[in-house]
Amino acid sequence: MPIRTCIFDAYGTLFDVTAAAREAASDPAFPQLTDTWAALAQNWRQKQLNYSWLRAVVGAHVDFWQVTQNGLDWSLEAAGLDGDAALRQRLLDLYWELSAYPEVPAMLRALKDAGYQTGILSNGSPAMLAGAVDSAGLGAVLDDVLSVESVGIFKPAGAVYDLVCQRFGGTPAEVLFVSSNGWDAGCATGYGFTTAWVNRAGEPVDRLPWRPVHQLSDLTPIPEIAATA
Repeated sequence: MPIRTCIFDAYGTLFDVTAAAREAASDPAFPQLTDTWAALAQNWRQKQLNYSWLRAVVGAHVDFWQVTQNGLDWSLEAAGLDGDAALRQRLLDLYWELSAYPEVPAMLRALKDAGYQTGILSNGSPAMLAGAVDSAGLGAVLDDVLSVESVGIFKPAGAVYDLVCQRFGGTPAEVLFVSSNGWDAGCATGYGFTTAWVNRAGEPVDRLPWRPVHQLSDLTPIPEIAATA
């Protein structure tokens, strides 16, 4: 069945989650990040995801902005920087302005020109996602931005994936779902989507019951995959 809709995870897929720490490290006001920003960014992202999964399991949902702050606070303490309020605020401010990966605007424009419906499906809160989309100038090439806040549980809960066909119509088989998280792409395969895992770091495939259908090093091939899936 041909693909009608192309849906993207946001953080790490369209938007570079390391950008906040990297940009703060380039600011002379924060020399303490010069040698630590990469580890801080990695810990921040991992704790952000871990807390989303744990909250989903125990039914203790909060929005992703709270999870993002909790992950940062753990990471700052691990780096011995938890007493630096100015640094914490700067990192949080930058998270609302994450850079899109370089290939993203042209890739999304190519999908729109080819007649596909496009959208985001993300753990992010509506306000966070609006800030990222506006900052990256992607509003004109996205038909909608879907947040887990409408169902009150984080991915990979099936209720989150349900949002796509509820909004765009069609069947799961007509959706190309793209994520930089191997677990997300794998679980979306199990849900019934055609999936592409953007494996920028060259990581092993997660040991789950399902595997991503496609593996990519960046998003450039997505229009071709959509056309031939």
